[in-house]
Amino acid sequence: MPPLPVDAQLPELLAALSASTRCVLEAPPGAGKTTRVPLALLEAEWLAGRSIVMLEPRRMAARNAARYMASLLGEDVGRTVGYRVRLDSRVGPATRIVVVTEGILTRMLQDDPELSGVGCLIFDEFHERSLHADLGLALALDCQEGLRETLRILVMSATLDAASILALLERNFSGPVPSLRSEGRAWPVETRYLPPARADRPLERDVAEAVRRALREETGSVLVFLPGVGEIRKVEALLQDIRSDTVRLCPLYGDLSLAEQDAAIAPLPSPLRKVVLATSIAETSLTIEGVRVVVDAGLSRTLRFDAGSGMSRLVTGRVSLAAAAQRRGRAGRTEAGVCYRLWHEGEEPGMAAHARPEILEADMAPLCLELAVWGVAHPSALRWLDEPPEEGVRQALALLRGLGAVDGAGRATPRGRAMARLPLHPRLAHMLLEGAALGMGRTACLLAALAEERDPLAVPEVDVRSRLALLEGGGGGSLAARIREAARQFARLLSLKGKASEVPSFDEAERAGALLALAYPDRVAQRRERGSFRLAQGRGAFLDPHDPLADELFLAVGGLNAASGNARIWQAAPLSRETLEALYGSRFETRSDVFWDERQEAGAASRRTYYGALVLEERPLREGGGDLAGQRASAVLDGIRRLGLSCLPWTEELEQWRLRVRLLASLEPEAWPDLSDAVLLADLESWLAPFLEGISRRSHFSRIDLGAALRSLVPWDKLRRVEREVPAALEVPSGSHVRLRYEASPEGAVPVLAVKLQELFGMVKTPAVAGGRVPVLVHLLSPAGRPLQITRDLEHFWRHGYPLVRAEMRGRYPKHPWPEDPFTAMPTRHTNRRLRASAP
Repeated sequence: MPPLPVDAQLPELLAALSASTRCVLEAPPGAGKTTRVPLALLEAEWLAGRSIVMLEPRRMAARNAARYMASLLGEDVGRTVGYRVRLDSRVGPATRIVVVTEGILTRMLQDDPELSGVGCLIFDEFHERSLHADLGLALALDCQEGLRETLRILVMSATLDAASILALLERNFSGPVPSLRSEGRAWPVETRYLPPARADRPLERDVAEAVRRALREETGSVLVFLPGVGEIRKVEALLQDIRSDTVRLCPLYGDLSLAEQDAAIAPLPSPLRKVVLATSIAETSLTIEGVRVVVDAGLSRTLRFDAGSGMSRLVTGRVSLAAAAQRRGRAGRTEAGVCYRLWHEGEEPGMAAHARPEILEADMAPLCLELAVWGVAHPSALRWLDEPPEEGVRQALALLRGLGAVDGAGRATPRGRAMARLPLHPRLAHMLLEGAALGMGRTACLLAALAEERDPLAVPEVDVRSRLALLEGGGGGSLAARIREAARQFARLLSLKGKASEVPSFDEAERAGALLALAYPDRVAQRRERGSFRLAQGRGAFLDPHDPLADELFLAVGGLNAASGNARIWQAAPLSRETLEALYGSRFETRSDVFWDERQEAGAASRRTYYGALVLEERPLREGGGDLAGQRASAVLDGIRRLGLSCLPWTEELEQWRLRVRLLASLEPEAWPDLSDAVLLADLESWLAPFLEGISRRSHFSRIDLGAALRSLVPWDKLRRVEREVPAALEVPSGSHVRLRYEASPEGAVPVLAVKLQELFGMVKTPAVAGGRVPVLVHLLSPAGRPLQITRDLEHFWRHGYPLVRAEMRGRYPKHPWPEDPFTAMPTRHTNRRLRASAP
């Protein structure tokens, strides 16, 4: 075997694991930790002939690590070294090293909590922080502390937060945990930035252009990082013309066949070159021979769970700096290389240092079910590097209770234990078990396999029955064949012997809908209008109004795009009211409701039958006793909230009064009530409800004594202060009582006095309200009532502004007085002629 950097640490590692049952090894990509460490541990005395189980976060990496280790021993996979991944296993009686992934370790722990035949657990590439790795480590630590003190636990990573993982491992441990580091071996990599020229240009075109440039400028094979399979296909289509005798295009992602994966990974003789179009699967675990150029689109796609809606969605975002460094490092595995980054160097300070751990983003239902089977009712009973989010746990436990997987105390039921044995999300496991009991096991297996794979339809349709017809008919190419094989494996797990043994409980048209409803009871959808639906969980959903399913009264929804507030339905099947009742009749709830009828704009009462948030039946109720009347008042308040305060009988006087109170409240926030729309709407029950007697519909709102309702919020002594300190009108020097207008402002309210200029002759000090604390904004008007000047400083206006106004206005309004000295002139609202007539 050629020497690798980690070889230098192997003696120290063996000594550490001989002295301690826990250890941490940090080694960068290319150091050889994945393949050299398990082989080195095989002859350790403490292993005592037991096996080594190594957890890999990705299936492709698990298979390839096992195959490479077997080749180093000159053996086939399945002898000394084997692997077990979801629905695929290569192990034998003599297997000592088993590489596992995707919950296999969890299943092993559940089947044998002592792991009696295992001497060492290795958590490889732990920096990827997969949910299964976090769960596996939590269970392994619990096993080691409670059942198997001699079990060795080794955590290996390329870029590890060593302090955090050591703190976790040293908790409740008898001594310090050894931490080793291999420096690795990496060649220098030059980084070249190629930011997109235009923000609106498709990513795939920029990537294709960068690949062409890399092939022109550099030698060796090219590894391209793209966020997902869709982008890989598009870039592959754009690069078809580069295929030649010396250049090969090789996609690389988890759903490919083993032969296609091998083609992307295997070395090529010079002068052949590969362009490998990969997802993030190629960041760390795989070694792709011949690569010395990396093109990084800088994006990754992750599944993010929204506990509030109970739905997951794929999110595409910028990679972390750690992931970008991992990708860049792939160009320097065997010689000096080049990395083309398709972003601007100045963006990097704003990039996250590390990706968020999956445990903080994922659906907690699978984890909570495994913990319940382990005997833990809540994740807080175990130790985690990052605690599972409480909201996600709460939502997951509610779902599991609804599926019958856990009881009220969070303990696993017999049904829950059976569900956990299936390598599926609890929703799909429940569908398989219930479907088999209802004589629809084969169809359930196909639907479960469909949910785990890409869509086999070339032109996707919403109706899932089209996919079932394709699969049952034997068409669809390699992807459909893989789905059928997965379904057959599920059928074997369920011990389904053949279609002839099944007696379906529902006819063929209803079968798919019934099964989807078993998996997703919260996603049963009821039509509101063509193409618009309401889900049982309460959220809105839609599909194209021209879709054949757009007019169905009920749908069982399997696939949703939850990226927006109104989720788009992309996989569903029809469901009848009768089938829904046959499945979930025990969950139907009938009650008398009083509500606001938006069409009638009135409070209404009816007897309703509910399934979740869906109203299945409704019968109007006539006005009854006091309780029903009280509920109707609450319905009217709900209607007012929906319509907004503007639906109430506001008058100009009331609006002005509210602004007057608002002005005082801005000066004394603690002493005055907040009469803003938001506060009034939130507290309708306390101030408006007592004034709604006899009010049941919008046409009655004009009868509400809104003034009395609003004034009830202000104590009597403060009501007098309103009239005294922020009056509705002011007496001006001419003797007129001029109305003040209060205008809303961010600070509160502004008092405005609009008055003819001649009526203020002799007034030097600007009038003020609120005890002199708030000067009035004076709008000085012409004799025709048009604005001449706006001021809060009358004296300044008389001295500096008035001469200019007088010079311009005296010719335009000669019948009105325009004295030279406004300070001594008599204020008046009359013309010169009237003034002369009234003179003595």
